[in-house]
Amino acid sequence: MRIEEWLGEDNQLGIDIWNKKYCHDGETFDEWLDRISAGDKNLRRMIAEKKFLFGGRILANRGLYKSGLKVTYSNCYVLTPPEDSIESIFETAGRLARTFSYGGGAGIDISKLAPRGARINNTASETSGAVSFTDLFSMVTGLIGQHGRRGALMLTMSCDHPDLEEFMSVKTDLERVTKANMSIRVSDEFMECVRDRKPFVQKFDRPESNQKIRKELDAAAFFERLCYTNWDYGEPGCLYWDRISNWNLLSEFPDYSYAGTNPCAEEPLPAGGSCLLGSMNLAAFVKDGKFQSDEFTEAVRYCVRGLNDVLDEGLPLHPLEEQKESVRDWRQIGLGIMGLADMLIMLGYTYGSPEAVDFCDKLGKLMMDTALNESARMAKEEGMFPKCVPQQVLDSAFFKENASDETRALVAEYGLRNSQLLTIAPTGTLSTMIGISGGIEPIFAISYERRTTSLSDHDEYYKVYTPIVQAYLDRHPEVKSDDELPGYFVTAQNLDYKNRITMQATWQRHIDASISSTVNLPEDFPEKDVYNIYMMAWESGCKGVTVFRDGCKRLGILSTKEKEKAPEPEPAPAEKKDDKRGTVEEVSDSVVGKKRKLMTGCGSLHCTAFFDPVTGELKEAYLNKGSTGGCNNFMVGLSRMISLAARSGCGIDKIVDQLKSCGSCPSYVVRTHTKRDTSVGSCCPMAVGWALIDMHNEMQAQIKGIPEEAPEEAPVREIKNPCPKCGAELEFQGGCNVCKSCGWTKCE
Repeated sequence: MRIEEWLGEDNQLGIDIWNKKYCHDGETFDEWLDRISAGDKNLRRMIAEKKFLFGGRILANRGLYKSGLKVTYSNCYVLTPPEDSIESIFETAGRLARTFSYGGGAGIDISKLAPRGARINNTASETSGAVSFTDLFSMVTGLIGQHGRRGALMLTMSCDHPDLEEFMSVKTDLERVTKANMSIRVSDEFMECVRDRKPFVQKFDRPESNQKIRKELDAAAFFERLCYTNWDYGEPGCLYWDRISNWNLLSEFPDYSYAGTNPCAEEPLPAGGSCLLGSMNLAAFVKDGKFQSDEFTEAVRYCVRGLNDVLDEGLPLHPLEEQKESVRDWRQIGLGIMGLADMLIMLGYTYGSPEAVDFCDKLGKLMMDTALNESARMAKEEGMFPKCVPQQVLDSAFFKENASDETRALVAEYGLRNSQLLTIAPTGTLSTMIGISGGIEPIFAISYERRTTSLSDHDEYYKVYTPIVQAYLDRHPEVKSDDELPGYFVTAQNLDYKNRITMQATWQRHIDASISSTVNLPEDFPEKDVYNIYMMAWESGCKGVTVFRDGCKRLGILSTKEKEKAPEPEPAPAEKKDDKRGTVEEVSDSVVGKKRKLMTGCGSLHCTAFFDPVTGELKEAYLNKGSTGGCNNFMVGLSRMISLAARSGCGIDKIVDQLKSCGSCPSYVVRTHTKRDTSVGSCCPMAVGWALIDMHNEMQAQIKGIPEEAPEEAPVREIKNPCPKCGAELEFQGGCNVCKSCGWTKCE
């Protein structure tokens, strides 16, 4: 099978994602299937049928350790929280850097660090406070590269900490802690104080200085400020810590505790904990309008075994010894779902309706019981996880709620192979690649507007329907407008938040880990109703939630208003093989020149390209800064290298791919956010790459005799949160930024 057959010939975005993120060293699609399935025929078949995909680290890295690469299969880590000493804080920063260098994301809880003003025995006399070190951990995250991206970090703090108010307000400074998500661990006691408008006492004891710090907090007033900050800035989120601690398979283990969560909050983990992810595509189990339950339960069993195989294979590959020990002792896996919204549409259910909630309640319980049952069968064959005490598992409220009599008997006799089984991760890149909804989210929008490179100096825009909508329109040609779609095509923009929270709470009853969850809100959503969202989420048994309002200052969410989208280049003609490798051609005077004026972070930049008049292929390029442009030596050097590559037979697609692989330029990003007049991209080389593609396509059209259309005045558009890779608008789904134009994601 070819990748084009698997994803669809017209799914260029999905094909690009696979090629850039998961394909290794030019392997074929079948070779990739063999590598990531490692000989498991059942898993290979399910991946080929799009019923299941491992998490991104596994899809990219499985088996590569054999060639000597330092890789991990885990997306999720939680580091041992730093102790209240400068040595421990910087040791944690070092462990964070090491984890990032292997490709993993991490969570750090800073609740053990002394509050601002606490006495310390050094020349400073008193500490700068726990929150001051959030900048350190954010800086480390920004420094360590991960194959063209940066690591993902979650910073958390307990509501008991006296610096909570300072922690809550960090993200109101748009220049601070830009490389981390932040969430507050709130207890039931705290939420009861909010509800009853009672004071809440924060406590911090510091034996080193014999201090017992106490602070009375107006819980209701603080929570209202938190809700406003979320409405206006999109962070920090809420983690309902008592629900996290009490609703799982280990709640009756006296010596077990969670140390924090991973960056998207779907994985609460112990100190040093790690988890392997994989997600089942629920839409793939719908046939002729009916859900295939037998196929689904069989697939759950295959997936549990497949993730356990990856766990064993990846045990020696974790970056830190504490991570290897934790994984060996507890054996957490995280099997989740994607395509929920697509499945409901295919079944004719409206997201959040009583019928949909009832169906998902039964489906979630079936999934959890099957996973428990298979883990118990594996314990019979290979032994229970080392820290397992079967009776303590049986005594947990979560197990009692979700296990059938057959499963109960198996666990009583053999224990469990895994201490954690189910989760719901964002799946942003995976779901985008195969064209379905992500995680637990509703479809984001009926359609998107995408900008494409044009045949002249103006931009062209076209409407792209979400795949599940397009599939319906293809089957129902009588539907001529969006207004004629059935009522069950609800989106994140028009869904009642109560239905959204109800759906999350329903799934959380059957998920022993957690759910990465973002409630997307329209720009005019009432500020006061954010309070209702958080209270409803707590009261209904969710483990955490965050909101993101279109137009908030933190940005990061895709608006369905008209906005600029990054161009998607047409595939260039295949390169011709040249036996004279390395030969540099002489360029004749008959070349055809084209020119583009670009706006970068430093000012204007002029790009002139010369093409062969017969083949239309790039031969030379020249870059000149305008009166306010950047470094002229850089321009000359880059243009010389582009020209040398082109004259040596390197195709334009390869040249542009290298230019687009550059990172973000701070001045470019700042100008994009402030003046909003920059060319597509996030740095000068990337902008040049897009310009070369545009001119190349124009040249090819001229050679083929395609007439140019008269330029139309392009509408004024605003990018609120550009992708750092291609400059297009980002979409915020399931706690993670995702680019629908190039597939970049913050979290994978």
